[in-house]
Amino acid sequence: MAEPNEPLDVVVIGAGPAGVVAATLLQQQGYQVRVLERQHFPRFSIGESLLPQCMVYLEEAGFLNVVNSAGFRFKNGAAFGWGDRYTWFNFEEKFTPGPGTTFQVERAQFDKLLADEAAARGVDIRFGQSITGFTETDTGSRLTVTAEDESISHLDCRYVLDASGFGRVLPRLLELETPSDFPVRQAFFTHVLDGITSEAFDRDKILVTVHPTERDIWYWLIPLSDSKCSCGVIVDEAKLARRRGETPAQLLRELIAEAPVLADLLSNAQWPMPVNKLSGYSRSVKHLATERYALLGNAGEFLDPIFSSGITIAMRSASTAVATLVRQLEGEPVDWYRDYEQPLREGVDTFRVFVEAWYEGLFQDIIFFPGQVPSVRDMISSVLAGYAWDKTNPFVADPIRRMNALAQFCRPEEA
Repeated sequence: MAEPNEPLDVVVIGAGPAGVVAATLLQQQGYQVRVLERQHFPRFSIGESLLPQCMVYLEEAGFLNVVNSAGFRFKNGAAFGWGDRYTWFNFEEKFTPGPGTTFQVERAQFDKLLADEAAARGVDIRFGQSITGFTETDTGSRLTVTAEDESISHLDCRYVLDASGFGRVLPRLLELETPSDFPVRQAFFTHVLDGITSEAFDRDKILVTVHPTERDIWYWLIPLSDSKCSCGVIVDEAKLARRRGETPAQLLRELIAEAPVLADLLSNAQWPMPVNKLSGYSRSVKHLATERYALLGNAGEFLDPIFSSGITIAMRSASTAVATLVRQLEGEPVDWYRDYEQPLREGVDTFRVFVEAWYEGLFQDIIFFPGQVPSVRDMISSVLAGYAWDKTNPFVADPIRRMNALAQFCRPEEA
C-alpha cells in the first residue's frame, strides 16, 4: 500500500462534464488538480439533450469552440406530443438573455471530447481509479484509491469535489443519502436507428410524448444524427406490474406500442443496441458541501430527466463550487451553505416545481392550452432552456404561485 504523496490542492472524483469543467476552471487559476475516474472513456451514458444554459459554462471553461466544431446535432427547443395534440418551444424565444441554441450529444463522444480537451490543457486525469475511502485530516482530506490492478494508495488534498454522477461516491461512503420525496420510477432507454421519414419530426428539438391515458408516463426521442435517436420511457414502478414484458427491451417496445403516434413514428426503427434500465434514480442528500468536500451535479441531487436539467445543474454546480472554493483556498472565510448550496438549490427548486407540475398534469395543461400568451411562453421557455436561476423571471422568482395560477386558467373544464 503506497503512502500519500505531497498534498494536492483539489481532487475531483469523476471525469464527466461537471468534473472536467470544475477541474479545468481550477487548473486555469493555477491550482494543482487531479481527476480520478473509475471507468475508461468513451463509455455509454444517458442524458444526451443539453440545454442552452450549458453553453455559458462551456464557454467559461474554454470548451465552446471545440464543442461547436464537433459536429453534434443542433438543438433549438423542445416539442411535446399528447395524442393528436402537439406543441413546441423555441429556446431562442425566451425571457432571459443568453444562448438560445445548443446540441443533442452522444455522451460517449461528448464526455470524451471534454476530457481530452482538458487533458490537452494540462489537467491531470487518471482513469481506472476507484475511491474506496475518505477521511478528514487537519489540513484537508485523505482519499483511499483502488486501481484496476487492485493496488491501493492514499491521496491527500486540501479539498475534494465529488462529480461521480450516479456513482455517488461520497454520499455512499459518508452515508449522506436521504430518501427522495418522488415516487420510484424506472427508465428504459436505448439508441435506435429510427427510420423516420416524416417531415413532421423536427430533428432540431427533443420530442417528449405523453402516454395517451396515463399522463405520468412519458417518452423521449432525442435526435442524435440524421438516422439515430436516443429513445426511452419513464414509468412509475408500480405500473409495471400490469405489463406483460419481462425484459427491458420488451417493456420499452410494449410501452411505445401504447402511444400510437409515437409507435407510428418509429414503425421502421431498427434496434441494434441493448435496452438499459435505471430504477429509482431520484436522489437527495443531507447537505451538498462542507469545508472539506462538495457534491456536484447528480452526485448531490437528481430530480428527473423530464426537462433535461441534469447536465445544466451539474455544470452550474461546478462553476459555483469552484468560485466558492477558490476563495477558501485563498484564505477567505466561506460559508458553504450560503455561498454554494443555497444559491444552487434555488435553481434546482425551480426545476423541481416544473417536474412536480408535469407529473401532476398541471404543466401539461399549460403547454397544450391553445390560447397561450407569448410573453408567458417566453418565461416558461427560459426555464426549459435552463435559465432557472434568473430571478427577474416571474416563473423563477415565484414558481409555485405562478404555475398554480396559470394551470388553473388553462385546466380543461372537465378536469
